[in-house]
Amino acid sequence: MLEGLLPVGTVALLKNSTKKVMIIGVCQLAASDPSKVWDYVGCPFPEGFLGPDKTYLFNNEQIERIFAVGYQDEEQFAFKVKADAALADIRSRQEEGPKEP
Repeated sequence: MLEGLLPVGTVALLKNSTKKVMIIGVCQLAASDPSKVWDYVGCPFPEGFLGPDKTYLFNNEQIERIFAVGYQDEEQFAFKVKADAALADIRSRQEEGPKEP
């Protein structure tokens, strides 16, 4: 599998699923738990965005198979470097836990 965050537009199958999803965003917060950062938000493929109640939050380790990798160019590669670094920083701070005053 590719390392780091996948580009928007990537089509994948999640583990224990039969429906493909397309990545429509990266580094996402859940409204129900804004302290947790997810790698991706996706929508059903090939239908596309059907509304906020038909989106799925998931992480790299939940991906079973990649069918197509989204569009990549210099702008996307520069974004990926920044997003990968930001996500790694967020995850390392979450693992450390809250700091005492």
